[in-house]
Amino acid sequence: MAAPLPLPDDDALAHSQHLSDLIRQEMRAEGGRMPFSRFMERCLYAPGLGYYSAGSTKFGEAGDFITAPELGPLFATCVATAVAPVMQQLGPQAEFFEIGGGSGAFAEIMLKRMLELDALPTRYAILEPSADLRERQRERLARRLVPPVFELVEWLDGPPGEPWNGVLFANEVIDALPTPRFTLRDGEVFEEYVALDEQGSFIREDRPADALLAAAVRHVERYLEQPFADGYRSELLPQLPYWIQAVMGGLQSGAMLFADYGYPRREFYLPDRDQGTLRAFYRQHLHADAYLHPGLQDLTASVDFTALAEAGTNAGFDLAGYSDQASFLLGNGLPDRLQEIEERADEAAKLRFRNEAKKLTLPSEMGERFQVMGFSRDVEFGTAFLANDLTWRL
Repeated sequence: MAAPLPLPDDDALAHSQHLSDLIRQEMRAEGGRMPFSRFMERCLYAPGLGYYSAGSTKFGEAGDFITAPELGPLFATCVATAVAPVMQQLGPQAEFFEIGGGSGAFAEIMLKRMLELDALPTRYAILEPSADLRERQRERLARRLVPPVFELVEWLDGPPGEPWNGVLFANEVIDALPTPRFTLRDGEVFEEYVALDEQGSFIREDRPADALLAAAVRHVERYLEQPFADGYRSELLPQLPYWIQAVMGGLQSGAMLFADYGYPRREFYLPDRDQGTLRAFYRQHLHADAYLHPGLQDLTASVDFTALAEAGTNAGFDLAGYSDQASFLLGNGLPDRLQEIEERADEAAKLRFRNEAKKLTLPSEMGERFQVMGFSRDVEFGTAFLANDLTWRL
């Protein structure tokens, strides 16, 4: 039996109730329902109220989940090793663009390591939707970076519109894109909506899918060479190609690197995964109630890495590599970095770093559940994906 979820305090409940009321108002103005993707977007990104746009502790032991960069320095140092050859090929005008900066931990270690590798960007840009997180990132980086390096950091309100060369990086971003959900009835595609019952509670309702979602589902069926069974329910991001092209902005030459949890398409849509991959995170608890406490919990779905490969190559990039996180980190210097750190650490710190490495690489932790995919244009990643390239699984 799952442990009961912690109860929010009165202020948090009032915050969630405010957002829920606004969502209900919008739904009633549009016939009493909205697509699940829009409900998810409001829960995560409603200005000042959504999970990612409101000020709350999300990362680390005190938050709702722990991302790889928050565990310690190893993840970011390995990413720096992987992208340093790209930055060096592009020259002194190369930029680095991080989507979703978290606590600022990744940017801090990344910049320090890139300085060591003589691969500093001319600008380190962070796209962060949360004003609260921006301020936390700014304070952390100002405190922990030497002034000339801190001055490279810039916060953006949107993707760079002007032409630029460099590297785009996103860790655990695509899983938080508001996703449509679909199901099949008598062979026809339906889209999942959120409606209201007589008491005003959120409930699920299925309605005929629009042409875009229906065509995307049929595309997946053709790829799988079999139709989905009636009642099968899952997620699909038909807008992913448009998101990729939008978020890269004016990127001309360079690379894109994505790290997230997910599967290649044939594993994503396994017959027994018939309720999809959607889940919620609330204060270190994983559960399945997407309607619980809007604004207070993270909503997320796994990534179809085959769809990501299609989107990146359709944007004019070459697929540079695809691997599980463990292989990517081990192939980009994790053992050497761990040894270097341990040589100057006390016993307690050594244990902490070893535990960090285990969480990043063990199959039972992040090692296989998380995957890394790279794209390139006019540059080479070098050996970044040589350890265990899994593109054959796509």
